[in-house]
Amino acid sequence: MKTLICPTCGCSLVRLGIPKAKASTSTYKGETLYFCCDGCTNLFQANPDKYLEQTDDLIACPTCLAEKPKQWATQLTVEGQDVYFCHCPHCMDLYKKDPQFYSNRLEGNIPNTSVMGHEGCCIAPD
Repeated sequence: MKTLICPTCGCSLVRLGIPKAKASTSTYKGETLYFCCDGCTNLFQANPDKYLEQTDDLIACPTCLAEKPKQWATQLTVEGQDVYFCHCPHCMDLYKKDPQFYSNRLEGNIPNTSVMGHEGCCIAPD
């Protein structure tokens, strides 16, 4: 399960409510990268290796969408796939109730109105 994380600042684009189609983009070594804003794209272009090294191991919790270094995350294997959580047991419990919803949202297949439009950290499906 993969989500778009800005390679410059490390923010989850899903958490920010930025769909792939509206993200700022840049190509690096033949790969299209997605950024939260043009400012991050410009910073990245000035020193791409620095930013990729800083954000390479980040994950986004599928439930609360918090970004964490992988080594600080809690891992759960679901149907043979590793899923990483922020460490909050509530997030893992919510995920287990509707893994398809949270997986789809993390992958950007379900629109997210951004962190600003939510009450509390963990949003359950309607």
